[in-house]
Amino acid sequence: MRNPEKQYSTLVQMLRHQAFHQPNQIVFRFLHNGEQETDKLTYQELDQKARAIAYQLRQTINRGERVLLLYPPGLEFISAFFGCLYADAIAVPVNPPRPNRPANRLLAIKSDSQATLAITTTSLLNKLQLKLTNYLELATLPLITTDDINLNLASEWQPSTANIDSLAFLQYTSGSTGTPKGVMVTHGNLLHNSEYIKQAFELTPESVSVSWLPSFHDMGLIDGIIQPLYTGFLTVLMGPEFFIQSPGRWLQAITNYKATHCGGPNFAYDICTQKITPQQMESLDLSSWESAYSGSEPVRRDTLENFTAKFAPYGFRANCFYPCYGMAESTLMISGGRIQEKPIYCTVAAEALEQKLVIETSEDSQNIRHIVGCGRAWLNTEIVIVEPESLQQCTSEQIGEIWVSGESVAQGYWNQPELSETAFGAYLANTNEGPFLRTGDLGFLRDGELFITGRMKDLIIIRGRNYYPQDIELTAESSHPALRANCCATFAIEQDNIEQLIVVVEVERTHLRHLNVKDVVAAISEAIMQQHEIHAYGMVLIKTGSIPKTSSGKIQRRICKEKFLDQTLNIVGGKIGNSELSSPLILTA
Repeated sequence: MRNPEKQYSTLVQMLRHQAFHQPNQIVFRFLHNGEQETDKLTYQELDQKARAIAYQLRQTINRGERVLLLYPPGLEFISAFFGCLYADAIAVPVNPPRPNRPANRLLAIKSDSQATLAITTTSLLNKLQLKLTNYLELATLPLITTDDINLNLASEWQPSTANIDSLAFLQYTSGSTGTPKGVMVTHGNLLHNSEYIKQAFELTPESVSVSWLPSFHDMGLIDGIIQPLYTGFLTVLMGPEFFIQSPGRWLQAITNYKATHCGGPNFAYDICTQKITPQQMESLDLSSWESAYSGSEPVRRDTLENFTAKFAPYGFRANCFYPCYGMAESTLMISGGRIQEKPIYCTVAAEALEQKLVIETSEDSQNIRHIVGCGRAWLNTEIVIVEPESLQQCTSEQIGEIWVSGESVAQGYWNQPELSETAFGAYLANTNEGPFLRTGDLGFLRDGELFITGRMKDLIIIRGRNYYPQDIELTAESSHPALRANCCATFAIEQDNIEQLIVVVEVERTHLRHLNVKDVVAAISEAIMQQHEIHAYGMVLIKTGSIPKTSSGKIQRRICKEKFLDQTLNIVGGKIGNSELSSPLILTA
């Protein structure tokens, strides 16, 4: 695929084009503490830095070698990423290991990618060197800085030899369901998905974005960094920690820069609703916001409605919400709606949902589920719903696995040919149409609109009934004010030869000291029985901030289950069977 307007074959050509035609236009601004602008980049400056870094990299590594990018939030990451592309190296963005935390994920990614070099900033160098000395395989990895490279080296750069099929970077999955895997993303994948996003969101050079999403995550990298360069609009960046500390900073930046295109996972809107104070809201003007996208995790109707109710007086409009769906294996975006159309909701019977059937019902009915539509396919992308065992295409009344084909679908997993063939090489049994990407997600199509119901590997099956963990989690965390939103994990364990439901949920910090465990446990149990007609065998209350999550904020149910079984959860109370629970957790076999 080539952009019909500019005929780019690589991201290098894209940036070089922008630097030639609008060299002095500012494309990125950075808010160091989420409030004060401390840095900016023009197209020309980015191109020059990328060429200088590329020259330096080529003195150390050969074309096609993998380079770990270990950067704090900031504009240096962008220069380093494009420096890798300019050097025909394969970039591997990674979250730098946190202080007092193990570097196991970094070690796994280094080992899998067979990276021969790591690059970082001078401010992080000493900390990283001390950290990596504890790991033999990492201690021997060359580590250089890129923010102090002589920019005059840019004139020594030899042009890239990459083409549309060349690998640009490895996007390591966030690890919510297993060991991180390196998704192989080509220049062609990135250009196609960039055009995909541009058309779906109706983006123009006059658009403005404010993003706090981490640059090592696909949404932060592709929508927050590559898309602005592709379309040619301004993006204001801030570190994710400054958003988490004070969500009002994000909305204030949207106000200050008159942003039009901003978003994040569902939880981002929840914490804005919960934590932004009336005093902080006084200075907000959200009327410039045109697409408030929500993706990366299940989109909840209550979240959208509560956010709209709170911020409508400050210019936010309900039809600005843009639920969408995507994953690293398809570069980023798979489906999305139409700008300025209100989100589409489907109200279905919960009992039918448990049998993988879709029966729409009225909102007045008992035991219902509200499912938010995530839009449709764009360009030449195709979405089909498939019965995962027979590989037959489902009807519109059936829930099945979501399969995707198109030019945004990546090339597979790095160095894992068998797994790649299984995930990226699927064919429909009845028509032999393919290949398709098997997403592992469950859903259905209704009039072209995609609805996500859950993830195959997380599905809870008890007494022959299917339960979607996110539905039970929402019920549990909403059952008592002492429980934290978006901090609950549910899964099944086998106890006495019977599958039993376990609920693990964080307690709000303000409730820890005077927590009435019996009341909270009773509230969880009653709410789950009423809403889902299932008995919760175990309810485990854990300390604030201790539930396992990915770097992008997704609950890691598998790891949570492992910690439950290993008795390593940070427990403050609960109940297992008929036994009161205190730390440490003791399970009876």
